[in-house]
Amino acid sequence: MKLEEKPKKIFFFGHFDSTNFGNESTLQAILYHLRCFQPNAEITCISTGPEATAAIHHIKAVPLAEAFLRPSSSRNPVLRAIRMVFIGVPSELYRLIKGIRMLKGTDMLIIPGTGLLTDAYGLLGWGPYTLLKWSLIARICRCKILFVSIGAGPIYGTLGRYFVRTILSLADFRSYRDDSTKVYLKGIGFPADKDPIYPDLAFSLPESVIPHGPTPKHSRCVVGLGVMAYAGSYSVVKNDTTYTKYMETLVALAAWLIAHDYEIRLLSGDIADTNAREMFCDLLKKRLSPHDKEQRGHVFNESIHSVEDLFSQISATDFVVATRFHNALFALLCNKPTISISFHHKCDSLMSAMGISEYSLDINELKADGMVEKFCDLETNAARIRPLIEARAKEFRQALDEQYKLIFNEL
Repeated sequence: MKLEEKPKKIFFFGHFDSTNFGNESTLQAILYHLRCFQPNAEITCISTGPEATAAIHHIKAVPLAEAFLRPSSSRNPVLRAIRMVFIGVPSELYRLIKGIRMLKGTDMLIIPGTGLLTDAYGLLGWGPYTLLKWSLIARICRCKILFVSIGAGPIYGTLGRYFVRTILSLADFRSYRDDSTKVYLKGIGFPADKDPIYPDLAFSLPESVIPHGPTPKHSRCVVGLGVMAYAGSYSVVKNDTTYTKYMETLVALAAWLIAHDYEIRLLSGDIADTNAREMFCDLLKKRLSPHDKEQRGHVFNESIHSVEDLFSQISATDFVVATRFHNALFALLCNKPTISISFHHKCDSLMSAMGISEYSLDINELKADGMVEKFCDLETNAARIRPLIEARAKEFRQALDEQYKLIFNEL
């Protein structure tokens, strides 16, 4: 009599909390494929928002780090040092021991996609220190560490670069979502030459999630316009003035679209974009002429709370002008001719991989007339672009199928 194989015990790690739809789509995609290969696997996610992660994805979830005390607000270096020695260090030792108990007997710790390898938000919390700690725990527990289609950068500090190099050196498997990530990591001194490139995991979302078929018929052409909150040090936006110009350029494009009888659907890839969308609407109201203000009903600013909501909004468009990386990626998955406003090297890489790099625009060099001209060019060439987008998306899905077979079957 053949004994039943013991279910695999697999942990995921990432900034998953339901607020960023790109991150959520990444976890959704890899969970779907894991269950295809290992339907009985015991799954736990170490996440930023464990309650939301458990509810949305129907898995166990634990926090990245338990907080025992509020962060110190004292500016006295002596008091802060005392607090670190008598509270910080013992707390961290407790977290380490608890983490070891948690990962004991685990087969894999998987870091799926997203741009985790950055110190733009500091070293702690979302920064590389937390990932380094969990990677060391995994190594102590002798479970495999897999970085799957990840992105990287920016990394500003010497300590951040050291943490990232150490983290990656601990891994049993590494793949990057684009060539620019590989180049970036080589630039900080990590030998990434032999590591493979596989596309962003969102290209492998279940077919049932992605709207298919022609765009619903409208009396007017519909343009999806993605408005993004200021990304701070995570982006290549040089200063607040650049962001102001970015908003003004989007408003100018919207005013032109309204004047030429297009409809607009505002898109966002993160709950944090809500205020930016409201700012955009206020600026647009001031920009429109009295006649055009009568046409403001052509602008739809509907709430978006999930990956499914965002896909639903994109499916109702004919063209998309996106800023967030996954807004552009989702639009391409829906076979929408797309302009990407690039605020990070990942945006340029995506459009280049799709064969439409001419529609990637540097956020620091936006001009209203140039944006309108590029949109007109996109509309003119839509019939040529759509088959290219569809073919590339199919290739990327096939490549990711190979990666899933490798990590879930062969490893």
